[in-house]
Amino acid sequence: QNIRENHMFGPITIPYEAVMLYNVCKLKEGIEWSDDLEFAIGEMCTAVKETYDEFIAGQVLKYAGFISEEGSVGSFGPEGRHFALITYWKSFEAHEESHRAELFLKAFSGVMEFCSETKELGYEIMWQGEK
Repeated sequence: QNIRENHMFGPITIPYEAVMLYNVCKLKEGIEWSDDLEFAIGEMCTAVKETYDEFIAGQVLKYAGFISEEGSVGSFGPEGRHFALITYWKSFEAHEESHRAELFLKAFSGVMEFCSETKELGYEIMWQGEK
């Protein structure tokens, strides 16, 4: 059962007051994107979605391997194999509390079997809009 089969493939709506957490997850040397990795991510996403009332929405993005020369300024290097977990929460505090819970730690450890490191940055929404 992969992410798409796990009812995790639909539109999301983000309220302006939300905070966004952007987590870059670098894959271990020799690890490729696989059904096992997708399953581990799906298990973690399902646990968060079904457990935490302060969770609003999330996205999983697989790095496509390109860097936009038109949208980049300055020097940059190879980004390596990674994926991004983007989650939206009602508050930073709610996000941090969820990550201390045993349920989340167990699900996240399944994802970390495939990753050498993760870095999660928090953002406040300054602007958003649709065409």
